[in-house]
Amino acid sequence: MNERMPMSRIGGVALDRTVSDAERKLRVELAAAFRVAHHLGWNVDTLNHVSLRIPGTDTFLMNPQGLGWDEITASSLATLDYDWNVLSHSGIKPQPAGYNFHSGILMARPDVHCVFHVHETASQVIGALEEKLVILSQGGCRLYQEVGYHGFEGLAEEEDEVPRMLADLGRDKHALIMFNHGLLTIGASLGEAFGFMRALIDACRLQERVMATGGTIRPVSEALQAHTKGQMSGRVGNAPREAISWAYWLRLAERLDPSFAE
Repeated sequence: MNERMPMSRIGGVALDRTVSDAERKLRVELAAAFRVAHHLGWNVDTLNHVSLRIPGTDTFLMNPQGLGWDEITASSLATLDYDWNVLSHSGIKPQPAGYNFHSGILMARPDVHCVFHVHETASQVIGALEEKLVILSQGGCRLYQEVGYHGFEGLAEEEDEVPRMLADLGRDKHALIMFNHGLLTIGASLGEAFGFMRALIDACRLQERVMATGGTIRPVSEALQAHTKGQMSGRVGNAPREAISWAYWLRLAERLDPSFAE
């Protein structure tokens, strides 16, 4: 049974339509991702976006302009199409740069269901260096052959930048370090994109701290990265990617503040 969701926190504007149970589930999980990411210190102010495809439709969910990630609820997420139309609320609009590359990636890559973008501080430190990300830990081995790099082009408002971002991602990578900008990850699910973002931010933070010691860096060799990533993949077996980890983060969101599901 479809029910109207509670009043949005965007100026008291109500969600303008009923939603299916499937879309409501996506809304709740995406709102949880924003709350947890804020808790982990990934975002800045009201900036940055996460988008999530609504399967079987030409639409996706994304945070609207003006809300901090700690304010987002399931009912405040905007439903958008690929022609800049907001289909869920009256009187709100998407942020131009965010909409441009999120919609462009989702439209070009039907295998991608989630796009995650942040301006986390340590990642901006690594993105401002001439040298690239260095894998220094067991956890970082998950990123073996997963990270691409994209040059800074100013605010990502130009449509012709999207093909260059896609080319830098390639068909086999899930993460992008955007020089002098931030990070982007993609996934076949919200949990997968979140998991790659967590691994990427952790790797950037570790590299920043190790470099700050002034000591000699001991990177993990590519051969060991490949071996360890293979071990990690083997432990998943037939379980959905990120299912166990993502379930934990959903429980954490509940403990932090269950109002995200409103």
